Amino acid sequence: MAERISEQIERVYADERGRILATLIGMLRDFDLAEETLQEAFATALVQWQDSGIPQNPRAWLVSAARHKALDRLRRDTVFRAKVPELQRLLGQLQQEEISEMPLFGDDRLRLIFTCCHPALATEAQVALTLRTLCGLTTDEIARAFLVSPQTMAQRLVRVKRKISEAGIPYSVPPAESLPARIDAVLVTVYLIFTAGYTASSGETLLKTDLCGEAIRLGRLLVSLLPDDAEPAALLALMLFHDSRRHTRTNGDGDIVLLEEQDRSRWDRVAIAEGLALLRPRGRGSRYRIEAEIASIHATAERASDTDWVRIVALYADLKLIAPSPVVELNEAVAIAMADGPEAGLLRLADLERSERLPNYHLLPAAQASLLDRLGRRQEAVAHYQRALALARNEPERRFLVGRLARAATGTSRPLPA
Repeated sequence: MAERISEQIERVYADERGRILATLIGMLRDFDLAEETLQEAFATALVQWQDSGIPQNPRAWLVSAARHKALDRLRRDTVFRAKVPELQRLLGQLQQEEISEMPLFGDDRLRLIFTCCHPALATEAQVALTLRTLCGLTTDEIARAFLVSPQTMAQRLVRVKRKISEAGIPYSVPPAESLPARIDAVLVTVYLIFTAGYTASSGETLLKTDLCGEAIRLGRLLVSLLPDDAEPAALLALMLFHDSRRHTRTNGDGDIVLLEEQDRSRWDRVAIAEGLALLRPRGRGSRYRIEAEIASIHATAERASDTDWVRIVALYADLKLIAPSPVVELNEAVAIAMADGPEAGLLRLADLERSERLPNYHLLPAAQASLLDRLGRRQEAVAHYQRALALARNEPERRFLVGRLARAATGTSRPLPA
């Protein structure tokens, strides 16, 4: 029985943590205090719920427990004791505030994203703080997403929390006239939440579907908030196209299945149709629009051999002009290899490697290894697979690379379709 309650509490933590924390941050106006008291509330629940069982509304129970722990802590702390009357006033007004804002927004997590994405904060700090507070990613996971050290990321998180507090940044969605200037950072944040779930940076599974679902849910909220803005619609379409392949990206053992080998009959056609409908109104050639068009080409090709790689190469060339990055160049090089042959792709990848802009990104040597393997250059392929394996942290990706390495080393590789 105790073990079953513990499992239920773990599920509550996984399902509700971000929502509860967003509510607490709105109440307390203090990120660290909200995180600490939420942990204390879950620790209390682990003890009390063993005897009393899971309450009917565990989220409300945890919010209430964390709120009382915050008040107790502030009363004990002489430095913060002056905050108690103000905090009590805020808590007393909370219900009325939520009622008044519910018709338009009604979601603490959306308010939290706009708080984290305030223009007074650096963009990377905005995204990192949202991933940490709203999605519960560890500092190490966020650091890997930004290709920086955990120590550097920890310092950024401390600084951005302090700046929010010192600058008095409000916990609210901005007024309609201010939304266009604020939306870009929010879109970046939502997409990074999705990508953090689409390929987990470490661990035993490739996907963190709860993060993908959260990002798509937030994307829908943004589309409803800004129905005349093409960018939120393009981002939602992009996420839907990728998510439509979720069930075919790994097999029953959790091993990676490459795009060209996936069972396309199992792709989510409803999600694909929704994504195509979102792209139907012509928008400007923006980052998310172009990426969504690339994803739509894959999503609508009946067979891998039907993929219009020439069109994909052209779209990546456009994307490089709008949103240049070494990862875009990597993807473009792979597309060139599919359109013009592996030698052409290897030349682009060699240029990217010489630039040293992706020194610890395992997909660069993995892509080089795959193309070398297709050309029959087995020894070079083995060396690149070994380098990729040393950099990969996600277990399914490591197993995939181990398999490819073994096949290249023994000369049993099966050439991938050109």
